[in-house]
Amino acid sequence: MTIDTPTLVDHYGQGVLLTELGLGTFEARLGSFDTWTGFAVRRWCPPLLDLDPHCPPARYLARRRELGALEVARRLLRASGVGTFLVDTGEPGDRLSPQELGRAAGAAAYEVVRLETLAQRVADSAGSVDGLLAGLAEAVHRAAASAVAFTSVRAVRHGLSHAADPPGPGEVRGAAGRWLARRDPGGAVVTDPVLLRHLVWIAVTTGRPLQLHLDGGDPSPLADFASATGGLGTPVVLLGCSPHHRQAGHLAGRFPHVYVDLGAATPGVLADALEATPFGRLMFSCGARGLAELQVTGARGFTEALGRVLGGWVRDGAWSRADAERVAGMVAAGNARRVYGLV
Repeated sequence: MTIDTPTLVDHYGQGVLLTELGLGTFEARLGSFDTWTGFAVRRWCPPLLDLDPHCPPARYLARRRELGALEVARRLLRASGVGTFLVDTGEPGDRLSPQELGRAAGAAAYEVVRLETLAQRVADSAGSVDGLLAGLAEAVHRAAASAVAFTSVRAVRHGLSHAADPPGPGEVRGAAGRWLARRDPGGAVVTDPVLLRHLVWIAVTTGRPLQLHLDGGDPSPLADFASATGGLGTPVVLLGCSPHHRQAGHLAGRFPHVYVDLGAATPGVLADALEATPFGRLMFSCGARGLAELQVTGARGFTEALGRVLGGWVRDGAWSRADAERVAGMVAAGNARRVYGLV
């Protein structure tokens, strides 16, 4: 059964690479053509590049090189069904900026600032601990003026699992001094638990949504942080929740400012998440890591899964069609528009 949804809002992705990719580098980001995602790429993407569905990978990549990375991005992004992209600009490599991606896609695009990358840039020019700490606060608040959100890829693993509250000034100065002493310009990504917590809490003070990468880890240790940030007005968005999406959903049920990212969910994961999570706290993302193909497969796979799950519940009489389409609209776009303040 078809369930009508609005144009999708992809609330987290890592942009699109502009470098030409051979089989090895393409598969390193795809995770091999011999996977579920690889078969999805071969199903949906070749016709967008004037090829037959399920054509051999070598032929697909040859056509990709013929067209060039920018034209491939333009074709795939425009066919993805996504109307708004939120782009984490913290990944290295030659990538489309959010503005360039928006032009290529014919869509809206906004920046998500990665805290670890921002800290590296500040540290490269900081000559002292005082300079580093002042620079971090200034840079985060300056970024909040234009970015729609902050994201951290290490805070859960290295910082917030140790403690939830903001670290004290003495702790922060000590950690900043240790980091400056052992890093060279452009190197030594911040992994110190104290500095990561410090960065996260600066971001919390801006009121911008804070995206935290779980990378498949158990979200339960974040309960203290969720409790500490409740009532401050800062949405906390959990990314990469599967296979612990039910636990993430229960956390969102306890704390009204916590939201759960569905990613490019399969029907089974989607059904589980809908059963465990308040519908107003779920959001779709492709989570694409540099490949425009993953925008296509993520978006189309999601809409198929949504139709299969919600349509099945409508056929069974468990849901009305009107309720199914209302919830589909929330998860596909409405919740993200509300949380990130999108027009």
